[in-house]
Amino acid sequence: MTRIMRVAHVITRLIVGGAQENTIASVLGLREKPGVEVSLISGPTTGPEGSLIPRVTQIPGLLTIVPELVRPVSPWHDWLALRKLTRLCREQRPDIVHTHSGKAGVLGRLAAHAAGVPIVVHTIHGPSFGPFQGPLANFAFRAAERRAGRVTTHFVSVATAMTEQYLAAGIGRPEQYTRIFSGFDLEPFLNTKNDLALRAKFGIGPDDFVIGKVARLFEHKGQDDLLMAAMSLAGPFPQMKVLLVGDGSLRPALEKFVREGQVAKHLRDRVIFAGLVRPDEVASHIGIMDAVAHLSRREGLARVLPQALAAGKPIVAYDCDGAREVCLDNETGFLVKPGDLGTVAQQLLKLITKPDLRERMGNNGRELVKERFPTHRMVDELHALYLRLHAEVKR
Repeated sequence: MTRIMRVAHVITRLIVGGAQENTIASVLGLREKPGVEVSLISGPTTGPEGSLIPRVTQIPGLLTIVPELVRPVSPWHDWLALRKLTRLCREQRPDIVHTHSGKAGVLGRLAAHAAGVPIVVHTIHGPSFGPFQGPLANFAFRAAERRAGRVTTHFVSVATAMTEQYLAAGIGRPEQYTRIFSGFDLEPFLNTKNDLALRAKFGIGPDDFVIGKVARLFEHKGQDDLLMAAMSLAGPFPQMKVLLVGDGSLRPALEKFVREGQVAKHLRDRVIFAGLVRPDEVASHIGIMDAVAHLSRREGLARVLPQALAAGKPIVAYDCDGAREVCLDNETGFLVKPGDLGTVAQQLLKLITKPDLRERMGNNGRELVKERFPTHRMVDELHALYLRLHAEVKR
C-alpha cells in the first residue's frame, strides 16, 4: 500500500496577489495528485488588496488561520505565531512543509525544523532584502533569511534572478535551487477580447490607446513612474489613456497626484483608477489595454507580465529581478533601466505609433507563455520535486 505524502503550505496572508494566487493554484493542483494530502496555513487576511480566502474555504478542512501570523514585524505576535506553527506541524505531522512570503517563510521554516519535519521547502516569490529598503531593515531581513536558509531543504525560485540574489547573499547552495515559473490559467487571457462595453464603462473610446498597469497601489510598484513617463505623450496623443487596475494604501496619494500634482495639467482626464477587480476579471481588463507597463522596482517575476503576454499585449518593464526572463527586449517588449523615465516614454511611443510592432511582440509573447506558464506544468514540476526530495530522505 502506497503511503500518503502529507504537504503543508504556509503563507503570511491570502490577499489578491501573485504569490497568493501561486500558492492556491499549487495547493489545489497538488490535491489532484495521487498519494498527496495537502493543507494550507495562513495568517489573517487584511488590507484593501482584497482576499482570496473564499477560494479555499469551500474545501472543508483545507485552511487553518493563525491569527498571530501578521505581516508587520511584531516580536510578541511573531513568538506566538512560531509556537502555534510548531504545534500545528507536530499535530499534522507533514512530510513536507512548503513556505511562501517573508514572515511565513521565516517562521514557518523555523517551526517545521523545530517540529522535526524532514523536508522544508521555501518558494522565493520576491526579494526580502535589497536596496529598496534602509540599511538596518536590509541587514535584519538578510540575517533572518540566512537563519531560515540553514534549515531549508530546498528553494523554489519563480525566476532565476531570485536564485542568483539569494546565492550572492550566502543563502544555500546552487544544487538546493529549482526554478519553477508561477503558472496560471492561460485560457481566459488567450481568449480575451477588446470589449468595447468594458471600455465604455471607464469612459474609454474604441480608438483610444490604453496603457495599462495591473498591480497593488503600493510603494515600489511604479504607478507614479508610469504617470510621469506618460505625461510627455499626452500632448501628441490626445487619445492616450492610462488604466490602473488594483487598489492599495497609495491610492489617495496617486489620485491627488493626478488631480493636483505635477502631471495634473497633462493627465487629469486621462487616468482611470479601475480599483480592485476579482482575479477572474483581470483577463478582461487586460483585454482592453493596448500595451502593459509594469515599472516595479521590487518583484520576483510579476504575474501580470506573462498574463499580458498571454493576452497578446506587448510590455514595457523595468529591468528588475525576473522581468527579463519574460520581457525579452525587442521580442516580447522593452526592458528599461529602473528610473529612466525618458526611455520608458520613448518605448511607449514606439508601441503607440507602430501597430505591426505591437502585433509581433504580442504573438511572440503568446508563444513563450503557452510553453512555460500553464498551471499544470507548475504543479507537475512541484510534484516531481517533492517526490525526489522524499526519495532522498528515505535513503
